[in-house]
Amino acid sequence: MSKLFVVCGPSGAGLREIIGAVLDCRDDIGNVVPVTARKMKAGEQDGVSFWFYDLEGWNAMKESGELLETTEFAGNDYGTSRRLVQEQLDKGKNVVLNLEVERAAQLKANMPEAVCVYMAPSSAEKLRARYEATARSPFEVTARMDRAAQEKAAAGFCDTVICTDDAEKAAKELNALIDKA
Repeated sequence: MSKLFVVCGPSGAGLREIIGAVLDCRDDIGNVVPVTARKMKAGEQDGVSFWFYDLEGWNAMKESGELLETTEFAGNDYGTSRRLVQEQLDKGKNVVLNLEVERAAQLKANMPEAVCVYMAPSSAEKLRARYEATARSPFEVTARMDRAAQEKAAAGFCDTVICTDDAEKAAKELNALIDKA
């Protein structure tokens, strides 16, 4: 039976790399394109990076419970469509979404059968070292560490934790979790 997997964790934890490795070696993962109420930018195509809706359509989806999770960023709305997720699941495809912790918590509340995975390095020191390697300032490191601590504290809804110290091992663990579904 197919399942929805929601992966969340602090920025800089290597989630995109790990999820990418999993997607590269599986053919049972369906693609769910996120939805947005922002205007399409030059060069974008509907259904590729996003499904674009006007504000009226967005509000109708939100009010009807069609959106499993939503967020607002820079005055624009983004989210995940219940219908698009269910279409993939009905085709027998698993779905893997990479969401911020707050968005993952919303989704889990709206779809409790989703398997939520928190992924992070084994220690705050390892995460700090990653941030220090790429940060433009000590302030940025502190801000990112504060946010990571808040996200970790809020991730109690997650069903399991995977350590990202070794990306290859983390990808194998995520693959094994999907295989068990």
